[in-house]
Amino acid sequence: GTARHDREMAIQAKRNLSKTTDPVERLRLQCLARGSAGIKGLGRVFRIMDDDNSRTLDFKEFVKGLNDYAMMIDKEEAQEIFRIFDKDGSGTIDFEEFLVTLRPPMSNARKEIIMQAFRKLDKTGDGVITIEDLRGVYNAKHHPKYQNGDWTEDQVFRAFLDNFDSPYDKDGKVTTEEFMNYYAGVSASIDTDVYFIIMMKNAWKL
Repeated sequence: GTARHDREMAIQAKRNLSKTTDPVERLRLQCLARGSAGIKGLGRVFRIMDDDNSRTLDFKEFVKGLNDYAMMIDKEEAQEIFRIFDKDGSGTIDFEEFLVTLRPPMSNARKEIIMQAFRKLDKTGDGVITIEDLRGVYNAKHHPKYQNGDWTEDQVFRAFLDNFDSPYDKDGKVTTEEFMNYYAGVSASIDTDVYFIIMMKNAWKL
């Protein structure tokens, strides 16, 4: 049901966009309007731009990142958002902090169940989910493309990992942060913790 949630969330985000005046919320909704991977995609754009690996962006880089990602935000709004995140007034923002704040807020109960799913998938326990981790946890044989001979088991695994990976830079590895970002998107379309937890338990047999 993830694709359906994705669509519902995108529609909901577009609807809420017309109502909100809070610039951070507007940016969050613009990302969510692209589906669960929206915020993660913006993170990748910033990472690519961070040439000196400082994990920080100045205002010019920030605006360029937003433009590269085709976010509809005028300069005043961008300045306001930048000021909110530049807490110490240094003229730069830490983009990890920025992405965490941009993620829709989640209760601890939701975060905990997401981490349970991550730990179950991360067989090797190294904090990254890879194709190797998925063998024996995720059954590829039920996949229609495996059944009709289009895909090998590895291709099914890879397509599965790509769901959680950023749309523009799929490396076949899923970090805790990417997994959290993905489910923060899904979580935004689910009203109650109880329903979210049931969905996760069913999806991952937790």
